[in-house]
Amino acid sequence: MFEAVIFDWDGTLADTRQVIVISFQKALEEINCKVSDDYIERRIGIGAAETFREILRSAKTQFVNKLIQRLVDRKSILEIGLADKVKLFSGSKLLLETLHGKVKLGLASMNNQSVILHLLEAKNLEKFFEVILTADSLLHSKPDPEIFLKTAYRLMASPEKCVVVEDSIFGVEAAKTVNMGCIAVLTGVYSEQELARENPDLIVKTLKDIRIPPFILQ
Repeated sequence: MFEAVIFDWDGTLADTRQVIVISFQKALEEINCKVSDDYIERRIGIGAAETFREILRSAKTQFVNKLIQRLVDRKSILEIGLADKVKLFSGSKLLLETLHGKVKLGLASMNNQSVILHLLEAKNLEKFFEVILTADSLLHSKPDPEIFLKTAYRLMASPEKCVVVEDSIFGVEAAKTVNMGCIAVLTGVYSEQELARENPDLIVKTLKDIRIPPFILQ
């Protein structure tokens, strides 16, 4: 029996793809840098700081950590300003309501704390999570499992008794690296074939397709 469910945010519970891309592109405009929207989309899940580093490396642009932090802060402000464009995926709130009080719930996002806390409050979801962990508290990006291990620790749940719900190949790899159960959902940018290569325990089209075992609901 599992003790905790750990959710990703971007692409899993909420459709944030457009907002994230716009925020990255506007931040990059300020340093006269341009990449394709697809380049950004395919890196959702590794965190803004690492994404900016990869973009600047690919553009052969020298940078220091101060610049990366400035870009991350700017992207976060822009994303918060676009919060009204963020929509929850169908089934997100119902799934949280169904699990709430039955198992421990955590949110583990590589987005930044200011963005996540703002969106959770705007969508009235913060009450569901016992632990909320964001990129600000981490040394390593997914697919490193640090974010899931820290979330499990704070939930006081052993990793093998946690189930992660993720949309990205980075998140699935991170969960499986530490023997957590993993449900991959096809609401992000990754195909079923790409996710299957990371060996999740289950792949579903949407959160509405997740069936909760009856003993959890008793």
